[in-house]
Amino acid sequence: MVGTITRARCSNCGAVLQPGFDPKGKCPRCAFELHCCKQCAYFDTAARFECMKPVPERIARKDQVNDCTFYEFRTTIEKDTAPSAPPSSPAASPERVSRPLDARQAFENLFKK
Repeated sequence: MVGTITRARCSNCGAVLQPGFDPKGKCPRCAFELHCCKQCAYFDTAARFECMKPVPERIARKDQVNDCTFYEFRTTIEKDTAPSAPPSSPAASPERVSRPLDARQAFENLFKK
């Protein structure tokens, strides 16, 4: 079963930010400012001043560092698709492992007369 994981990503290059990163710093891959509107959880292009919070005035440059007091770094919940070790069991012996050719042969055997 696939689990989920909470991740922080750079909105510019998509790099996964390691836990404990400095939200007032820059992205380690592309040097994009992390404390900017585009990285904020409240950034919404359809909202007034492009923010879901009641900001008093519009911040013109959404990709530059700012001093917004509502800023909260956006995190996402993603499927954890990291490979895991397959369980070792006696049922997974080399004789019982199915190969793609076996499936094709079984399909063809269905329609033989």
